[in-house]
Amino acid sequence: MNTQATSVVAPEAGNEDKALFEEMVRRILQQEVAPDYEAWEEAHQVPRELWSRLGEAGLLGVDLPESLGGSEAGVEICLMICEEMSRQGFGGLASGYNIHANIVMPYILHLGTEAQKQHWLPRMASGEVLGAIAMTEPGAGSDLAAMRTSAEKVEGGWKLNGAKVFITNGQLADLVIICAKTDPSAGARGVSLFLADTSLPGFSRGKSIRKIGQHASDTAELFFDDLILPNDALLGEPGQGFVYLMQELARERLGVGAQALGAIEGALQLTLEYVQERRAFGQRIADFQNTRFSLAQVRAELEMGRAYFNQCLQRYQQGEMNGTDAATLKLMLSEMQCRSIDRCLQLFGGYGYTLEYPISRFYVDARIQTIYAGTSEIMKEVIARDMLGRAG
Repeated sequence: MNTQATSVVAPEAGNEDKALFEEMVRRILQQEVAPDYEAWEEAHQVPRELWSRLGEAGLLGVDLPESLGGSEAGVEICLMICEEMSRQGFGGLASGYNIHANIVMPYILHLGTEAQKQHWLPRMASGEVLGAIAMTEPGAGSDLAAMRTSAEKVEGGWKLNGAKVFITNGQLADLVIICAKTDPSAGARGVSLFLADTSLPGFSRGKSIRKIGQHASDTAELFFDDLILPNDALLGEPGQGFVYLMQELARERLGVGAQALGAIEGALQLTLEYVQERRAFGQRIADFQNTRFSLAQVRAELEMGRAYFNQCLQRYQQGEMNGTDAATLKLMLSEMQCRSIDRCLQLFGGYGYTLEYPISRFYVDARIQTIYAGTSEIMKEVIARDMLGRAG
């Protein structure tokens, strides 16, 4: 791994500066990630030191205040990094980055005490600490009211017991935001959030979960067996966890949208190159009407999706993006990603089904996007409730 990575600095306002910043991010990813990514996919995990290298290069915490180790760039820069990772075919890394930099760090920034911010965020920005968030449980899925992980108040702190599953960054994380029931009788209203140092007794991890795609994104099951956390591990107010989760969903789903846009663009570029080189029946594959129409459809949907993404980003920056906006964006772009990359892979024929061609990784990496951060079915229900109210 190259030890001479260029350090990212926050861009000034203006399209020219943003373009220069994007080029810098591309160069860093080509230096630090591209040479070894295939090996990391085979290992089903990126090396822990990669996060320190990304921190040194300035890619973590770009929108944090300088006093907390950031560059004071806008949220759009963090999302651009997610998008660029996906565009280059690093889907697993993009998901890990989205969790660490676009979800966990903003949770602490928005909800944490000054002491919590100072303790965790500078080290997360440097890559010394890697973050994860633990919501999903083996028997509950998206149903927070059915959560069984409990947090009991004890002398000097809290005692946690339970298990979580499908936790991105779970194997390597140094810090995990744990969602736990502090009031079992209150349903979703009894959920609280905790900052858990993973080196503490009572915290353990199961074997890595092997997935059909995003192999470089380590995914784990976590266990809490009388895990004692100090009083100052509580993030925000007790019983407000569900409210906090809803508040932060907009940014999380913007991150998923950025990943989708990047992946579609990357897959489209691979396909454009392939169909212009490959020949069949005496002509380029690019000259068949089916090819031309299929790729035109992908391009048109990509442009429409980006327009809505930019609209939602502007609403988010103005504090006006609501849950229905976020659900619509996540539903539309994740489903579009799967559909568009399927069209692209089809044009590769049998070669598209081989690991030799990168389009196959774009295909398998896409599938989880309609599941995590809220399934497509949940997104449809959120949108329907906005129009029709809750089902009777």
